[in-house]
Amino acid sequence: MSLDGQLPPKMRLLRAAAELLANSAGAAVSTRQITQLAGVTAPTLYHHFGDKEGLFDAVVAAGFEEYVAGERDFAPSGQPLEDIRRMWDNHVLFGLKQPELYLVMFGNIRPESRPAIVADAEALLEEMLTKAAAAGQLNVQPREAARSILAANVGVTLMLIAEPAAERNLELSTMTRDAMIFAVSTEQAAGTSREDSGRSSVVVAAIALNAALQASHSDQLSSSELKLFLEWLHRISTSTSS
Repeated sequence: MSLDGQLPPKMRLLRAAAELLANSAGAAVSTRQITQLAGVTAPTLYHHFGDKEGLFDAVVAAGFEEYVAGERDFAPSGQPLEDIRRMWDNHVLFGLKQPELYLVMFGNIRPESRPAIVADAEALLEEMLTKAAAAGQLNVQPREAARSILAANVGVTLMLIAEPAAERNLELSTMTRDAMIFAVSTEQAAGTSREDSGRSSVVVAAIALNAALQASHSDQLSSSELKLFLEWLHRISTSTSS
């Protein structure tokens, strides 16, 4: 069965490749399968994408462009952690609206092979978390927070995609989102002892100063001085000793 013949051949090829990849369970997808589903000939594929691998690259690139647009399609609120919540919700919505494409982007993970798409998605999240760190709202480094939050975000989205649409409980996403943000933010320190709270405050201050210095490209220090200072701050912010 081919796709909607009213669509341009290039779009049909992209959709056919995304659908076949998502349903392949790791098996190889042939050029013949793609062209048959798209209702075009092999020369049409070569004309638009060069070869099958070029088509697969275009599928992922198109998906990521759409994903990035969704992640950034809102005006910053001035409250970085609230913006992180909105980014999480956008991520889940993207996955549920386009499950085949999402599975190509985030679901085809091979052992010991970290896709560039995951690194790029983490970088987007880290960009916003750096603002939270500079505002003194994180108790871990932005990069670590980004990796933890994205891992949970992808896991929840894949779980929801796997469930029948009528049985999806979006409250699971909300609960996981808030738990992850609580885990990496200074909100977690609110109920700690005075001694632990004091140590936590030092760590938060170090993370905030580290984030601010890296974002400002300060010229008040030489490159070697700045590197050493950032190294000290990193040690303080990752220290778990009392």
